[in-house]
Amino acid sequence: MAHHSDHGPDCNESANPWFEDIAAERYSRRHLLSAGVVAAAGLGVASTADAHGAGADRDWDWNWGTRRPLSPGFRPVPHSTADEVLVPQGYSVQVLIPEGEPLEQDAPPYIPGDHNSGADREQQIGAHHDGMAYFPLSTFAANRRGLLCVNHENINLELIHPQSDGGTFEAGGGRPIEDEVRKELASHGVSVVEIRRTRGRGDGPRERWEVVGGRYNRRITASTPMEFTGPVRGTDFLKTKYSPRGLRTRGTLNNCANGQTPWGTYVTCEENWAGYFFNAGVRPREQTRYGVPSSATSTYGWGTRPEDQYARFDATPLQGAQSSQDYRNEPNCFGWIVEIDPTDPYSMPRKHTALGRMGHEGAAFAPATAGEPIVVYMGDDARGEYLYKFVSRGLYRPGRTDGRILESGTLYVAKFAANGTGSWSALEHGRNGLVAANGFTSQADVLVNTRSAADHVGATRLDRPEWTAVNPFNRNVYLTCTNNSNRGVAANQPLDAANPRARNPDGHVIGWKERGGSHAAVQFDWHILFFGGPTRNTIAKLGASDSTYQGDLRYAAQAFPGVPGRQRFLGEEASFNSPDGLWVSSSGLLWLQTDGYANELRGFGHQQMLAANPVTGEMRRFLTGPIGSEITGIAETPDMRTLFVNIQHPEGDSTWPRIDGEKRPRSATLVITKDDGGIIGS
Repeated sequence: MAHHSDHGPDCNESANPWFEDIAAERYSRRHLLSAGVVAAAGLGVASTADAHGAGADRDWDWNWGTRRPLSPGFRPVPHSTADEVLVPQGYSVQVLIPEGEPLEQDAPPYIPGDHNSGADREQQIGAHHDGMAYFPLSTFAANRRGLLCVNHENINLELIHPQSDGGTFEAGGGRPIEDEVRKELASHGVSVVEIRRTRGRGDGPRERWEVVGGRYNRRITASTPMEFTGPVRGTDFLKTKYSPRGLRTRGTLNNCANGQTPWGTYVTCEENWAGYFFNAGVRPREQTRYGVPSSATSTYGWGTRPEDQYARFDATPLQGAQSSQDYRNEPNCFGWIVEIDPTDPYSMPRKHTALGRMGHEGAAFAPATAGEPIVVYMGDDARGEYLYKFVSRGLYRPGRTDGRILESGTLYVAKFAANGTGSWSALEHGRNGLVAANGFTSQADVLVNTRSAADHVGATRLDRPEWTAVNPFNRNVYLTCTNNSNRGVAANQPLDAANPRARNPDGHVIGWKERGGSHAAVQFDWHILFFGGPTRNTIAKLGASDSTYQGDLRYAAQAFPGVPGRQRFLGEEASFNSPDGLWVSSSGLLWLQTDGYANELRGFGHQQMLAANPVTGEMRRFLTGPIGSEITGIAETPDMRTLFVNIQHPEGDSTWPRIDGEKRPRSATLVITKDDGGIIGS
């Protein structure tokens, strides 16, 4: 979820259906696209539900039983173009973990302007803070002391290389300075940081959080040794010069969103990893379908260095060599879910191949129930990619289950139907046409080529499926679809009567419920919960002057646009675009974070975070970020009174966070508390 309007190259050339076509067909059955209805109610439903299929509206469970979600109780903040973090009145913000800060007291300190070396950065907080999770260190002090695991997705070359104004590149993309490349690899990965709440001093806040230079603190980078688990481990797909037996690799890349396992470990997700590699020779399917460049260099040119730790990013096969003698398979070592034990700093991270290889945006675990399988929901963040879930073969046993349960199970991909129902197709060798005659020779082949397998079974293409979130109270599941600039532009994504939202500029949030109340079910019912977009007033003012909207109310921000009797427009306090981060707090609030492009030009201001009641659809803006930033990553203490949020890549004219007077922008983790000590969002 790095800073741009869309992610990655268009690699899906299948004829599989688009979700937008399916959704539009569903709405058109309810006459939503008639001019009269649109003018009156946008995409709201003006008729009763049609009697089709299984009757998804009847089956959709809006009840929470005895537990109701918290409704946003704060005064919403307005859209903002200020170079600040704005939160509601009655809340306070503290910058806790900025990029470049040392992990230990004896580690190299941050040099203003980021003039640190690559060796320094290996002992400092990484760049581009993204997904994160909080792990209490004890029951007694759960709300006062714990570990934060923070992802570091990407880098801004101009900011981490001030001496060379963005790094030194030779003609053709070569990298002559080894320390620059070392610093870039060290800025990726994950930071494990011990933090604690202490009493304030002087005229400052009554209590503050601080970093503890404890034994748990650890940097995991693009060079850290890791091992593989699952069906692909030890196969020819993973054999490299570094690991001729295909058991290990080095590093994790483009760490976007995350997950938290029921047994207390952290998972980080490798998203847009393909551009770190290049292959100047013939690319196999497992590279072309994922967008590994066919060139003599890559995004950062790491593979042009002669040292083995960098040369591995050149996936060009050596003439006459075997795969164990070069790095043709190195791209296959990325695109996985990576499990980290934050309480064991000496443990080796594990890449779980059973969960598939893709541009993983996140991994949302369904609440674990004794005697039932573990279920994980995952988006693949690129235009036209898919929604997946993993169902473990083993059953959950509290106090006994660990990460080994993720080593075997069934990977599924989602199919959405226009009648509001859906199904999960198993990506399992020997089923659904995934056989040798169709190019899939083994389960390892299916998992390395997860996208191709999903193409083959006819999965539904989505507009950048990103974060997933599971509601622990009613078992509903949610997915953000950020946007798609190619809708109505690319030849294979035409604008027509069934697809009225050209370029899908503002995205939407999908919600579904598995049949029978089991997350392991193979059928579900779905709705769109929210449409991103400007307010009705903004649309009316634009008229025909903006080719994106053209005065069409179908583009306006809405809650429950396809649910009879529930649809409504969102006002100024909740209009948003490009939904990205997604999370359900212990209070039942659905938190939404955005990653749009040039928002201020379309009335959205800077990126924002909103809180919604997923039952009523009430939504309010809680936070806006500084110039050029993305709002991402969210976690809380068990008492729901401390919220952690990440600000990623403030840039452009930004000078935030202005620590000790420095005006160079830096990513950072925030601590947000309510001044009266109350529950966040209340």
